[in-house]
Formats: sequence, C-alpha cells, structure tokens
Amino acid sequence: MRTALLLSGGMDSVAIAWWQKPDIAITIDYGQKPAEAELRSASAVATALGIQHEVVRFDLSSIGSGDMAGEPPLALAPIPEWWPFRNQMLLTAAAMKAVSLDARRLLIGCLSTDDQHADGKPEFIRAMNSVFSIQEGGMSVEAPAIHLTATELTKLSGIPFEVLAWAHSCHRANEACGVCRGCLKHYDTMQALGYGAY
Repeated sequence: MRTALLLSGGMDSVAIAWWQKPDIAITIDYGQKPAEAELRSASAVATALGIQHEVVRFDLSSIGSGDMAGEPPLALAPIPEWWPFRNQMLLTAAAMKAVSLDARRLLIGCLSTDDQHADGKPEFIRAMNSVFSIQEGGMSVEAPAIHLTATELTKLSGIPFEVLAWAHSCHRANEACGVCRGCLKHYDTMQALGYGAY
C-alpha cells in the first residue's frame, strides 16, 4: 500500500517525512501567506529523501482568516493562525491527489499540542479516517505523531539538524517573522533539542 504525507514544509511534517519515509509527499498552496517558503522547504526535504513530491495549488485566501491569511482571526478562533476547517480542507485536497497516484494511506502531522483547535484532536483524525474509508479507494487517514510533542517527534524521527533547519514554520510570511506562534514553537523546539540560537 502506497503512503502519502501531507508535507507542509514545517518542522512537524518534515520530521514525520524523515521518520515515516512515505512514498509520496503532497504540498498544498491554498493561498496561505508563507506558501512559497513552505514549498521550498518541502521540495528540499523530498529531494533529500528521494521521494515523489507533488504540489497542489488553488487559492482559498478569500475565505481564510488569521495569521496565515494575513487577516484578523475570527471571533471564534481558538488561536491566532486558525483558518476555518483548514485540516479538513488539506486532507481532502491531499486525498484527491493521493488516490490518483494509487496511495491509500494518508498521513498528517498533528501533534499532542494541536488539541487547541478541533481539527488537531485525535477524534477529528478518527472521524476523517471514517469518512475517507467508506469512499472509493478506501483510504485511511493517520496522524502518527498525535501523541507526541514537537521535541519528542523530532528526537524520535532521528532527523539531522541540517535537514530540520530547512523547515519553515512561520505562519505570516516567507521569511521568519520571529514572533508568531509558529516561529516561537520552532525556536523553542530547537532550543529543547540543544541547538540554541542556530
């Protein structure tokens, strides 16, 4: 069974790529502000691993919100970068591409700390797996790091620093802003791993 990974180019998905060695990496440009840098990072990692890299593009910026859309978050947003139904959209788009490539297992990089929003929780992954499994192709959806923190995942993956450093975690731009939650998580994880101010 071929496996596809939703590879955003961020620290978590990069570590999962190194750990799980999927057959296919799928990166999606849906109109998010850091799309260009995410694509660069994902491409570099896929090349280093020698895995097939597919890019899917469509512009949903007009219905986005929060840091990743360059807009104020909606009143119901649990975190500043929240984009309504983002993981549901990303999984659906990735599955549409994956099934055409004969992949029947789809991975997403949710962590234990992603439970601050509904579509980062284990019950969401289970629900999406149920929906996908009853459709043509019988695809499964898995979050192999759902019970790990970013530091735990990175250590477990065995990813070398020089590859992890390619990750682009900023939610706001193609150059790290240094102050968004993505950047702060990236710096905190690097420090926890002993890399300090690399």
